[in-house]
Order: sequence, then C-alpha cells, then structure tokens
Amino acid sequence: MPKRRIIIPPGMEALWKLHRYAPGVLVDDTLYIAGMVGRRANMSVVEEPRAQYVQALENVGLVLAAAGAGFTDIVEMETWFLDFPGALAVFREVKDEYFKAPPYPTWTGFGVAAFSTPGIVCEIKCTAVLNLTDG
Repeated sequence: MPKRRIIIPPGMEALWKLHRYAPGVLVDDTLYIAGMVGRRANMSVVEEPRAQYVQALENVGLVLAAAGAGFTDIVEMETWFLDFPGALAVFREVKDEYFKAPPYPTWTGFGVAAFSTPGIVCEIKCTAVLNLTDG
C-alpha cells in the first residue's frame, strides 16, 4: 500500500491552517506540489512580475527541500499566467536559473483570466519523482 506524507515547509503553515491544503504531498517517491505563487511567508504578494516568478520558484524549492528533493527531481511542470503568452520570455529567463541542465521536466503553460489572490500573475504546479535514475 502506498505511503502518503504531507509536506509543509517552514513558512507555509498558513496554507494548511487557513486554506486547508498541503503545499506538497509525497506518495511513495512521487511528490505532488500544489500551485505555488509569488507570495512571501507572511502571505503578502510580491508585486513585480519577474520577482514574483522568482518567489514562486523559490516556494517550489522550499517544498522540494522539505521532501528531500531538488529541481532535478521535477518531471512535470505546469504554469498559469495572466499575461499569456506575453509573460513567457521573462518567465523562461527565470526558469532557466532553476533548471540549468537536462534532464528538463515536461512543461505546459496556460493563460487564465484570474487567480484567487489579487496581484498574482503566475502559478506553478510541479510533480517530482525522488530516487529517479535516468537511463
């Protein structure tokens, strides 16, 4: 039977307590990361889009680290943008700072009309597989 472990990195407790969702769920060796946005631990939104992409990816990194994983363990990434496809060029530059070399994950991008929190311009959802070997 698969084992499930809820992943709540330090600074993300409010997501669990206030919004009733886990930042990450680890099922055996597969980590499902909830949509991360450019929000600080105090729940304030980073205003500038590029800085918001950085914060969202940093938040992904916090969930990965809390599960004992890293960006090279990500196998799938989905991104949603308010400004689509206009945001892609800048987002790609930021993304490439985190995904520096192969193996790269799959990536699907979407345009949306709004997010649940005012000021959010992007959301990033990932799936990672720990202990994965390439071959």
